Amino acid sequence: HVQLVESGGGLVQAGESLRLSCAASGSIFSINAMGWFRQAPGKQRDLVARITTDGNTYYADSLKGRFTISRDNAKNTVYLQMNSLKPEDTAVYYCAARRWGGVSFDYWGQGTQVTVSP
Repeated sequence: HVQLVESGGGLVQAGESLRLSCAASGSIFSINAMGWFRQAPGKQRDLVARITTDGNTYYADSLKGRFTISRDNAKNTVYLQMNSLKPEDTAVYYCAARRWGGVSFDYWGQGTQVTVSP
């Protein structure tokens, strides 16, 4: 099993930046990829970005250029750097992990709230 703990959310103004962190523990060896999802009120949970163990990244098209996902393997931590934040980025952000050979994400953090004021 894998445990994920997010941190770094908060309230910021439009144009500011935030960095989210996700610390993983447990059966880390079983994980191939980690990702960030977000869910705004009344909307579905969408993939923001993901990164594999070899550093391959994917971003939602609408977020390319503003968000950057990275990982520190020594700390078993994944980061999401969010720049030029907009009110529409307001959501609960979730960290997730996918096992080797998996298609969907199997493990989820508790979520961290990001609120961007106009």
